Amino acid sequence: MPELASVVNHQVRLASRPVGLPTRENWRFTEESVVDPGEGGVVVQALMLSLDPAMRGWMNEGRSYIAPVAIDEVMRAGGVGRVIVSNNAGFTIGDYVSAGLGVQEYCRLDAAALKRSGIVKIDTRVAPLEKWLNPLGMPGMTGYFGLLEVGQPKAGETVLVSGAAGAVGQMVGQVAKIMGCRAVGIAGGKDKCDYVVDELGFDACIDYKSGSVREGLKQHCASGVDVYFDNVGGEILDTVLARINRKARIVICGAISQYNATEAVAGPKNYLSLLVNRARMEGIVVFDWVERYPEAIRQIARWISEGKLRSREDIVEGGIAKFPEALNLLFSGGNFGKLVLRV
Repeated sequence: MPELASVVNHQVRLASRPVGLPTRENWRFTEESVVDPGEGGVVVQALMLSLDPAMRGWMNEGRSYIAPVAIDEVMRAGGVGRVIVSNNAGFTIGDYVSAGLGVQEYCRLDAAALKRSGIVKIDTRVAPLEKWLNPLGMPGMTGYFGLLEVGQPKAGETVLVSGAAGAVGQMVGQVAKIMGCRAVGIAGGKDKCDYVVDELGFDACIDYKSGSVREGLKQHCASGVDVYFDNVGGEILDTVLARINRKARIVICGAISQYNATEAVAGPKNYLSLLVNRARMEGIVVFDWVERYPEAIRQIARWISEGKLRSREDIVEGGIAKFPEALNLLFSGGNFGKLVLRV
């Protein structure tokens, strides 16, 4: 390792708040030397960064479950990396870790920042690095707790998930099958729908790009929907609400169809279906279960080792210079699987 001060850290900072789809002008590319983290701190070299739909919401000013990224702040992102400097007895040089690293090549965490970062050691013998950003990372935790704790599926029920080929959707459908449910996905394009059924084991998948979601629900959810795990919001949510069963549970995880809207976010027009069917709609923020992550990781790792759970990662090469274009793949549907940026 060269002298720390000679190591140049390239970063991506939020230059302005996007209106609609983010553009390259919303970002500022900076560089600075890496300095010693002080007593109790560490420096982590980022190897892979997680690109998630939630990042779009973090760019907006306003009240939310987490403070917005400030103007000129390094863009928030989870990632996996390797410890290159450690002044902390809990970490040694060479340890692989998962943490909130930000969109940068090196993350300096002093003792206070270390506690806030959610840093944990990861074992690459259990699964390769990219899996720690997908089934063993935040998307996996979101699908696991969102379905099991909020959706509360029961064997024999029909579980429907939108964004089924995405990171969270993959987890939800497969866990639903493990729980003895019928799993139906909604995804965009034949390739994604084929993958969801043929590789992940869903019972069916509705292609919203080439057909009618309403007709697809009539065909594949003929007995109605008991649990709907919503990642997209908008018109698809309205359509599903018209097909829910009595005592259905609707899990609101995201609304990617609305994230770049320049007008007010469209709420559900069919919300009275919740009343008629005595149904429940509840939001999921994965950080609420952070103390139970180890439990979920053990169970998910076991399912992976038993061949019950698969995942797919879409890894973008080119380092953080590619971040603006890579992030927007989420909103165009250009990614296939969990979107990861290799640093």
